[in-house]
Amino acid sequence: MNTDRHSMTTVDDCRLINLATFPHEIGSLTVAQNSNEIPFAIQRIYYIYDIPSTAERGGHSHHREQRLLLAVSGCFDVRVSDGRQWRTFTLRRPNEALYIPPGLWRTLDNFSSGSVVLALSSTKFDENDYVRDFDDFLKLKNALR
Repeated sequence: MNTDRHSMTTVDDCRLINLATFPHEIGSLTVAQNSNEIPFAIQRIYYIYDIPSTAERGGHSHHREQRLLLAVSGCFDVRVSDGRQWRTFTLRRPNEALYIPPGLWRTLDNFSSGSVVLALSSTKFDENDYVRDFDDFLKLKNALR
């Protein structure tokens, strides 16, 4: 992890963002676009589906990437850690996004049947941006304290 302003992020830097939603009798529309409500310019979008209820996804941290996660269908838990504490967010509404800044470990689990995870990312995929081992993550965080 770089020693920039993101390196010392804590779980308290995560926040839920309610995206603009336009309800209508024939179906609601929710919009996520590069704007003031999203704290970064969207560079990549992907989604995860057909997830077994017992699966655990994520299990990594990022040096630079910022991310929004949404439950566009179903619900699931997102657990984030800053190396000192954990915080759990349950996502279940398609217009509610969880903002995760760089420098935090995240796991996704407790998936309901039919869950679809939508991820909006501040960067294009870069394997070098990932920390995939929790012990390495802890060493990096502790080195910066």
